[in-house]
Amino acid sequence: MKPIRKAVLPVAGLGTRFLPATKAVPKEMLTVVDRPVVQHVVDEAREAGIEHFIFVTGRGKAVIEDHFDIAFELDHTLQARGKQAAYEELKRDLPQAGQTSFTRQQAPLGLGHAVWCAREIVGDEPFAVLLPDMLSRGCMGQMLKAYEQHGGNVIAVEEVKPEETHQYGIVAVGETFGQSFEITGMVEKPKAGTAPSNFIISGRYILQPEIFSILERGETGAGGEIQLTDAMIRLAEEQKFYGMHFDGRTYDTGSKLGFLTANLAYGLERPELAEPLKAEIRRLLGEA
Repeated sequence: MKPIRKAVLPVAGLGTRFLPATKAVPKEMLTVVDRPVVQHVVDEAREAGIEHFIFVTGRGKAVIEDHFDIAFELDHTLQARGKQAAYEELKRDLPQAGQTSFTRQQAPLGLGHAVWCAREIVGDEPFAVLLPDMLSRGCMGQMLKAYEQHGGNVIAVEEVKPEETHQYGIVAVGETFGQSFEITGMVEKPKAGTAPSNFIISGRYILQPEIFSILERGETGAGGEIQLTDAMIRLAEEQKFYGMHFDGRTYDTGSKLGFLTANLAYGLERPELAEPLKAEIRRLLGEA
């Protein structure tokens, strides 16, 4: 099996659910505590061992590229003012030279199209896809372990209530192997009561490069867009797919509630913020 070295991050979305905040600021640059959402996602992938990050961008997203570059004036100012800890933190967050690539998705034609736009940079090797709206701790590391066990294609899944399955892509469960299982079918947003399970596709994928030849056909699905799930269904006719039941929680920062919840959850993990934040929450709830 070839190792997973590269990750594709589709960051070309318009972020309409967060207007007017995202009129001039990319949704991926909205902060959870003091780090942009996209930085949290890159952190997760780096900790798992991913070496190369491919950002599929669009108009107005240049600030993401700037974020993952050296800011000479800022570095100089921090050092001149003796703020060495802040300077060192910025250095730690910065990918090494040549570890980031940026390509454009000129039109909003769907997630599948965004992934296809990275084909020339990915090349002929398996790769990861991380949706930057979905925030998790350690999910990609768990996925790489499942890939080492099974090979093929791996999708991170989580359980939801049966009455919520119509909102997501759903997988059908075959033979199980502890935390992972063989996927025997996939369906995008099934009608209420028809879902094959309550396991949803949660925004982390490991895919073989043959997916690109399927996406290249430009076949459209839901919403008139090129859907990644549709391409995976086609690929599953020829290759194995496995689900990895993520042992943790994912926060959908693309929704207002998920974004606020992520800020609370990540804030409560910070020792210097946890107790003051709990006190503020109690005050807001009228319990203080």
